[in-house]
Amino acid sequence: MRSPSRHASLDYEEAPRFLTALRARADASKTVAALALEFVILTAARTSEVLGARWAEIDMRNAVWTIPAERMKALRKHRVPLCHSALLVLQRARSLHNGEIVFPSRPFDQQLSKGSMMAVLKRMNRADLTVHGFRATFRTWAAERTMFPREVAEAALAHVVGDDTERAYQRGDMFEKRRKLMAEWGSFLG
Repeated sequence: MRSPSRHASLDYEEAPRFLTALRARADASKTVAALALEFVILTAARTSEVLGARWAEIDMRNAVWTIPAERMKALRKHRVPLCHSALLVLQRARSLHNGEIVFPSRPFDQQLSKGSMMAVLKRMNRADLTVHGFRATFRTWAAERTMFPREVAEAALAHVVGDDTERAYQRGDMFEKRRKLMAEWGSFLG
């Protein structure tokens, strides 16, 4: 069995300061890539999930992003609860364009390249980090600073947990518990 690689990540205690700096960059330059990176951090989603996000997947009123199975690593539909800050990112993204793609490249008709968010990190002099590493930042914060069960944090990352028997009986997605977890994450980040 292959063990997962370790992506360079930010210590969770630094995350609020980092996000403040990222938001200043996004506000000053109005770059879609900076907004996409902020959304990655707030949702603990994978780069490909965010880059492929479509407005049709977003339910702003109910604060949920439903990623179709074909765009998920485990090939299972994944509902992402959106904290208040994530909704604000979406509002800013919508104000920049009116196309189908949530975080498009200019001229707003294609999705951003995979390297676009990494380029933001480099411009912030944080080439020591990876975009995927923010998932580890979130997961470490959840383990160290919250009382949420491991399964809830893993479900927030859309990880498949448990053996076949356990998954045969546990068929829910713990959405309301994950909503509370992601709200706490958003509050922690500020």
